[in-house]
Amino acid sequence: MLDVEVRSAVAGARRRAVRDGDRHVDTAHLLHSLLETDPLVRALFGDGPQLARLLGYLVQRSIGYGRAWRSSTEDRGPFPPPRATRGPHWSPAAVAALERAVLRARARGGTRASGVDLCAALVDDRESRAVDVLSHVGIEHLGRGGDVDRAGLPEQGARGV
Repeated sequence: MLDVEVRSAVAGARRRAVRDGDRHVDTAHLLHSLLETDPLVRALFGDGPQLARLLGYLVQRSIGYGRAWRSSTEDRGPFPPPRATRGPHWSPAAVAALERAVLRARARGGTRASGVDLCAALVDDRESRAVDVLSHVGIEHLGRGGDVDRAGLPEQGARGV
């Protein structure tokens, strides 16, 4: 259901949360790991100062800024609650984003959710920590998930998804 880059990002997000002592893997952890593992997602943000600001902020968050978020679970925003079968170490918003990424892949005829699918799902939840991070560094151009499709990326089918 998830392509190689997304599976790698999910594993990286979990490792990052554990290493940082966070109680939950949240959407900002997913965004950070996705940027590190998927070149198509990085392309959404360009290769200049905007990407550098975003990565710098995410690193700051992982070394201390995130302490303010450690005592709470990320809310899921306007989306329905995730299925109760998920483990306790994922925020409801992160689980919902992964589920929306899979649904998005199916809607475009894919068999596996790509990093671009997950990025679109992350920016669709305007109350998520990932969107909070993007807003903090001044990235508003992605707007909603549909705007990710219009970002001028190559066809996702090139990776067989």
